[in-house]
Amino acid sequence: MGCVFCKIVRGELPAHKIYEDSETLAFLDIYPMTDGHTLVIPKLHAERLADLPPELAGKLFQTVQKVTARLTQALGAPAFNVGFNDGRAAGQAVPHLHFHIIPRFPGDGGGSLHSIIHKPNTRPLEEIHRLIAGSW
Repeated sequence: MGCVFCKIVRGELPAHKIYEDSETLAFLDIYPMTDGHTLVIPKLHAERLADLPPELAGKLFQTVQKVTARLTQALGAPAFNVGFNDGRAAGQAVPHLHFHIIPRFPGDGGGSLHSIIHKPNTRPLEEIHRLIAGSW
């Protein structure tokens, strides 16, 4: 009940909403990295991706797709970084699943997703592959 994003969904906190349907909501980030930095959330509370019912995953990404198209049209954004922080160790500050849509513009000084972490693998790829692929 104390989740800030759930409070936005219920109308208890204000937000600059830019898209809403029965299952998802998109609103401007209050600490934007660029003009149009938008958050897309499921209305159903799910802290992490693994907590989201599978039938809502596609719907959530459809909303991301709609919002990026609108940001391109409205702001002329030629590119985007789209991602989410899945868990506290990944930098998730609000414990409610949310995608960041960050419009990118030439010369904005930002980097790609490859610029997030600067630590090489600690294990050989073969070992990582065996651990992951063998766990299905």
